Amino acid sequence: HLSTHKQSIIMANTYHQIYLQVVFAVKYRAAIIDPTWRSQLFAVIGNLINECSCKTIIVNGIEDHVHCLFSLQPSISIAELMKNVKAKSSKFVNDEALTRHRFNWQNGYGAFSYGKSQINDVVKYIQNQEEHHRTFTFQEEYKELLHNFNINFEDQYLFQDLE
Repeated sequence: HLSTHKQSIIMANTYHQIYLQVVFAVKYRAAIIDPTWRSQLFAVIGNLINECSCKTIIVNGIEDHVHCLFSLQPSISIAELMKNVKAKSSKFVNDEALTRHRFNWQNGYGAFSYGKSQINDVVKYIQNQEEHHRTFTFQEEYKELLHNFNINFEDQYLFQDLE
């Protein structure tokens, strides 16, 4: 068992720079994130990431999904962070009654890592979501990300559909 002093010395010598882009969708990919409150939701998501000791770089998306680029604090697991962000942001939408029906995020998310030299390009990509999605659907974009990162997947398990 380390004393508090020894723990702080160890933490003082821990250095990191972990950039992640996390992408997640509205349940059933419903196009319900309205432009009238979209920026407010993205600000809430950015603040939730920051409250977990991570550093938000950009949050943006369109009516059916969100992209978050941030610097990850290594003491926080991605799963723990995303559980918190998705639960509290959907609670925000529901508490503020921003949609007519109950708002939920799709289960799961995609998490992709980047080096510092790639960050400006990723920021530009995330900033241009509206323009990008004039020609690509979210499903096409998500599959392209998975392919680019050599992540194996089965189509039937990628998205929840309305039954």
